[in-house]
Amino acid sequence: MNRFADELLRWFDHHGRKDLPWQHPRDAYRVWLSEIMLQQTQVVTVIGYFQRFVERLPTLRDLAAADEDTVLALWSGLGYYRRARFLHAAAKLCIERHGGELPRELDALMALPGIGRSTAGAILAQAHGLRFPILDGNVKRVLARYHGVAGFPGESAIEKRLWVHADEHTPAVRTADYTQAIMDLGATVCVRSKPACLLCPQAASCVAHRDGLTAVLPTVKPGKKIPTRAVAMLLLRDRQGRVLLERRGPTGVWSGLWSLPEAPDADAAPTAAARLARVRSIDALPAFTHVFSHYRLDVSPILFDHAAPLARVAEGTERRWCAPADLAALGLPAPVRSLLDNLPEITP
Repeated sequence: MNRFADELLRWFDHHGRKDLPWQHPRDAYRVWLSEIMLQQTQVVTVIGYFQRFVERLPTLRDLAAADEDTVLALWSGLGYYRRARFLHAAAKLCIERHGGELPRELDALMALPGIGRSTAGAILAQAHGLRFPILDGNVKRVLARYHGVAGFPGESAIEKRLWVHADEHTPAVRTADYTQAIMDLGATVCVRSKPACLLCPQAASCVAHRDGLTAVLPTVKPGKKIPTRAVAMLLLRDRQGRVLLERRGPTGVWSGLWSLPEAPDADAAPTAAARLARVRSIDALPAFTHVFSHYRLDVSPILFDHAAPLARVAEGTERRWCAPADLAALGLPAPVRSLLDNLPEITP
C-alpha cells in the first residue's frame, strides 16, 4: 500500500464518516443515488433527500417504473434538476440493457446518462470494492494541494494531471474505505477556506502546506460577471385555494417542472394574468433573488386572489389548478415551493 493511502486510511479509521445512510447497505443503487445527489450539494443537505428518495423508491426498478413527476417531486429543492432526469433515464436503460442492475464495467457505467468517470469509479469502488480512482471536487482540492498542482482543475490539462495522481494513490485493498476517506478529508479537513492542516494526516508531505499555498490552491476558475434577469411570477388563486400552475418546457432552467405563469415585470402582470383567469384583487408580495450557477433571477411575486378560471384556458398535461394538498406530489422549483408554502390566507 502506498504511503498516502496508508496514512489516509489510518486517519479514516478514527475520524472518517461511517454512518451515512447510503453506507448501510452500501449497494450500487444507493451509492449511485448518493453520488448524483452529492454533485454540487453538501452531505448535510443530501441526507434528508436521500432518505426520502429511497423510502419512496428503494430499488433501481422502482426508480425506473416511477413517473417523472414523482422523481422530480422527490428531488424538488436539491436543484440542478437535470441530474434527476439523467438518473431516471439511466435507470430505465439499466432495465432495458443490463437486467435491471447497474453494470459493473467502467465503460458501460459511463455510457449511462449523467455518469462520468468519477461517479462510475465511486460506484465500482464503494459498492464492489474494485480499484477505480475518483476525482470529485473534494478530491481535486486535496490532490492539487498535496502535489502543488497550479491551474484551474476544470481545465483539461490540469484535470488530466490530477487523474494521474488519483490513480497512483488509489490502493488495491480497502478501496471502498479509501474512496470514502479521501472524500471525507476534502469535505471536513482540507476544506476550501481555512483548511485544518494541523488535523490533516497528509500535512507533513503536502506541498501547499509546506509552501504556504493553501489559500491559492486549487486555482480558482477565472471569474466572469453573472448577468441578472427579472421576472414577475403570477400567483392566480381561486376561492378554493387552488393555484394555477404551468409545466415548463423541455429546455431551459427548471425544464419539465411545474411552476407559476410569468410576466416580464410587475407592470405587465395584470394583463398577463387576465389572459389566464378573471382576476379581482392584486397584491404584490415581497420580491426576492434566486441565484443560479450562470445568472441571478430577480423575482416579483404578484398574488391574484379570487381568480376565476376562464373556459378558454383549458387544463391538461401542461396547465392545472392545483390544491395545496397536491403540491407535495409535484416537481416544483425550490423558490416556487417556498412561495406557495408561505402564501397569506385568502382575503374575504
